[in-house]
Amino acid sequence: MMLDGEKIKEELENRFNYLKDAVIIKRESRIFAQIPLEKFEEVFRYLVKQSRFDALSAITGLDSGNGFTVIYHLHREGKILVNLKVDLNKEKPAVNTVTSYFPGADNFERELIDLLGIAVNGLAAGNSYPLPDNWPKGEHPLRKDWKGRPSASSV
Repeated sequence: MMLDGEKIKEELENRFNYLKDAVIIKRESRIFAQIPLEKFEEVFRYLVKQSRFDALSAITGLDSGNGFTVIYHLHREGKILVNLKVDLNKEKPAVNTVTSYFPGADNFERELIDLLGIAVNGLAAGNSYPLPDNWPKGEHPLRKDWKGRPSASSV
């Protein structure tokens, strides 16, 4: 009998042939998939609309030094977690918003903007989060190359 994680891995690899060897089961209910940026939307849409991953628990942004990785954490039935990883270049990092699927994603996406300087195309205008609105432009404190902290008088 095939376990849920194995079924999902097989489903993804059969549906998207470019995911062969890109889907890893870390534990039965924890699946990681490395998605090419240009293919992200179709895999994300499939998981949400057809494979019933109906909750987005977080979006994580990481600075590897050479580029960025954005991880979208999707849940199904509170049991299975699929982590979709997308790598971005360091020069002009950008992703498209997923707020049309999950309106609550806006705070996670604003964190990508504020903390790492990753552009989120299609995100509605809004306040900064989590940094204050008067935080200096171009200062992204989770970047590995960030040099320091703004003075108390500038925030």
